[in-house]
Amino acid sequence: MKYAKLFSCGLTLALVQPALAADPQPPAPSPELAFVDLSGDKGRQVLIAEGTETTYQGHPTTLLLPDGKTMFCVWSVNHGGSAGPMARSADGGLTWTRLDASLPPGFATHQNCPSIYRLLDPAGQPHLWVFSAALGKRDGPGMPSISSADNGKTWKEMPPLGFPCIMTFSSIVRLQDGAYLGLYHTGLEDKDKPPLKVLQTLTRDGGFTWSTPAVVAEVPGKNPCEPYVFRSPDGSELCCLLRENTHKGNSLLMFSRDEGKSWSTPTPTPWGLTGDRHQGVFTKDGRLVVAFRDQALQSPTRGHFVAWVGTYADLRAGKPGQYRIKLLHSHAKNVSDCGYPGMELLPDGTIVATTYAKVAPGPEKHSVVSVRFSLNETDKLPRH
Repeated sequence: MKYAKLFSCGLTLALVQPALAADPQPPAPSPELAFVDLSGDKGRQVLIAEGTETTYQGHPTTLLLPDGKTMFCVWSVNHGGSAGPMARSADGGLTWTRLDASLPPGFATHQNCPSIYRLLDPAGQPHLWVFSAALGKRDGPGMPSISSADNGKTWKEMPPLGFPCIMTFSSIVRLQDGAYLGLYHTGLEDKDKPPLKVLQTLTRDGGFTWSTPAVVAEVPGKNPCEPYVFRSPDGSELCCLLRENTHKGNSLLMFSRDEGKSWSTPTPTPWGLTGDRHQGVFTKDGRLVVAFRDQALQSPTRGHFVAWVGTYADLRAGKPGQYRIKLLHSHAKNVSDCGYPGMELLPDGTIVATTYAKVAPGPEKHSVVSVRFSLNETDKLPRH
């Protein structure tokens, strides 16, 4: 594999050569990759924020605390609109309490797809962070945030990082030395215009300061974005799944065996992992479950909220995986207007997959909703 070489000096990562991918062959569907359909099972669904005729609830992310039951959800109002909403669950996502009124008033001016993370500082103290893309009407400094030092009881508005972006960190992964690597994307002239590119930055103090961002994926003829980075089960490498925004082929993936100092050339994912805004969990039996908005060509569930079930070895070898799960049906006029997920694994094996979707026909706009399931259940269900 070809690798893009980076060098590190203190907190700074600088790009020597961008990761480029050869134009892949046209993707072929995987008819053998059947799917389980949970989308009609309302008993699995929990409404966190219900849409109305005037209010569009969109683009959530979630965070599960180490106690295995306290969960936070943040989202935006309108498509890529203002931040401000937050909810907390004390029972693993079964019931939710809105926290909006207790948050810093400036948080409602943050824009576009807030994302929530828990980072440890060098002393081992946890800090919760909610990063957004921009201030005001996206004209202010990039990546404003709020932070909590008491597990979400109180929140403080923090100075923006000043990183121009289309969306803030799509994912953050802890490195073996205790630092954290955050990945995000931007476009031409740092605006939402192709060609898109993926950048990364590093924090060693629990999220307060970050290194100068460096480009790690630029693919001729493609638009890589919304990176989801996670560690392999044996801990030896990082994997990054990338949305490919031309939607003319499969999604992309790349690997790092040196903690993000270099990345392999992005190559196509298996057909069944083609989608937007991947997020996943490893189950107790070692399998990987990744949720996303389905964008696989010729897929019977294209545009809807789905999950891919397989192993890390499947992903590494380009194999189809075991099966997919249709989690929610999108009733939106633009079917693909759904699928930005949070994915959490509870101690009992329940997976809580949270997204935004127009969950029923009618005038009501999108809701933030979660779907609850376990592989012990879906393994036994009929496949289509």
